[in-house]
Amino acid sequence: MEFWLLITLTISLSVTIAYLLINITTKNKKSKLPPGPPTILGNLTLLRTSLFDLTQTLRRLRSIYGPIFTIHIGFRPLIFITDRDLAHRVLIRNGATFADRPPPLEPNPTIISSSYSPRWRLLRRNLLSNVLHPSRVRSHANSRKSVLRYLAEDLTSQARTRGGLCVPVESFRRAMFRLLVLMCFGGDLGEGVIKDIEEVEGEMILHFGKLDVFASMPRLMKLIFRKRWEKLMEIRRRQEEVYLPLIEARKRSAKNDALFIYADSLLELKLPPEEGGRGLNEREMVCLCSEFLAAGTDTTSTALQWIMANVVRGQRVQERILEEVRDVVREEAEKVKEEEIQRMPYVKAVVLEGLRRHPPGHFVLPHAVSEEVCVDGYVIPKNATVNFTVAEMGWDEKVWEEPMEFRPERFLSGGEVAEGVDITGSREIKMMPFGVGRRICPGMGLALLHLEYFVANLVREFEWKAVEGEEIDFAEKVELTVVMKNPLRAKIVPRARVVVHYEC
Repeated sequence: MEFWLLITLTISLSVTIAYLLINITTKNKKSKLPPGPPTILGNLTLLRTSLFDLTQTLRRLRSIYGPIFTIHIGFRPLIFITDRDLAHRVLIRNGATFADRPPPLEPNPTIISSSYSPRWRLLRRNLLSNVLHPSRVRSHANSRKSVLRYLAEDLTSQARTRGGLCVPVESFRRAMFRLLVLMCFGGDLGEGVIKDIEEVEGEMILHFGKLDVFASMPRLMKLIFRKRWEKLMEIRRRQEEVYLPLIEARKRSAKNDALFIYADSLLELKLPPEEGGRGLNEREMVCLCSEFLAAGTDTTSTALQWIMANVVRGQRVQERILEEVRDVVREEAEKVKEEEIQRMPYVKAVVLEGLRRHPPGHFVLPHAVSEEVCVDGYVIPKNATVNFTVAEMGWDEKVWEEPMEFRPERFLSGGEVAEGVDITGSREIKMMPFGVGRRICPGMGLALLHLEYFVANLVREFEWKAVEGEEIDFAEKVELTVVMKNPLRAKIVPRARVVVHYEC
């Protein structure tokens, strides 16, 4: 009782002190900040609510305060921008000022968490010019082929034991993870090693959802939730035990391997002169490999499940995909190849509509401003955290007719992907599933390729049907990404072809 009383008093005192300090330090500028709920209420709101689960609260606040508003968390104002034109103005026209990140909970060398700095530019450029360069992506065609085989066998096994029924969510996740493992560490890994990587990365993702409490007053919360923080450090050590032998092995084998992988680029990388021009240390390489695996697994597998759920519900969508695939791919071909997907505009439209209607993240990762800036007459102070409502912008009725309907045709013009389709936001923001501006997701091209590749091949390989007597439930649930609350259940039937054969 005394322990919990001490915790309660500590939190209450901290919130009170924060409230007083914020009001003192912002006395002259308070009226210039974007409007929002009273400071003390804002603190309590975010202490109670996950930063990943604020959709309803933000809709209510927008109706009260307008398209830009402020909530305070600890000593920092958290500003939300919910208007696409305003988002374009700050992220594209004033991109450098809004390209920073809030300070991480711990020193973290990843691309996602790094401040807008020479280190960040180097790490991002290394990723884009090496493993994500189009030529390097094409070199991993055999990895995609082997993972497609793995996924097809996994789904077939499920259907065989369940009378044709499959619940593909975990199959999708394992397939996407396995593909990124091959691109990160190489293709000579045994099943046991892949399982170890999946296990430790799964622990990290599972624990990541429990770190929201550290966003507000991290020093205090590390004391209160000491065991939770120690668990994070334990997982970090476990990652090093699993990943470092794989990275070390690449030092010996990379020169004899024609396939260039992400770990190879990290071994060659030298930090900017401002940091001594040294190579990356072991912890930095482990964190970057973990980021590579985590950033592309749940987002892509979540998007794939949402898309296939719409394919199951909309049989006409499935029929059009199959028609397009059969027009492009020979009947005897073992799979749809990447170069053939470039001639499939409807498949591309299905993927784009899936990302618009069901973006895996309803918010981008938080931005921070590097200097005080004025937006629509309001002051956004230096180091303030800024976020953007991704999903709401993609559902804007001023841009999209009946935005909550799944209509791939809205992305087509004359049978091709419409020229005005731009998800980078460079001209204007109509949707931003990968963010926009200088912090746009560097893996956007790879994610689109993987989604198009697996959608086309899964529809060609299987007929997807709804389970008799069941309707597809499109209710959402917030985890690391926004997933289906009740995972997709479908009946799958292998399609008869002249040749059904895979080669690794």
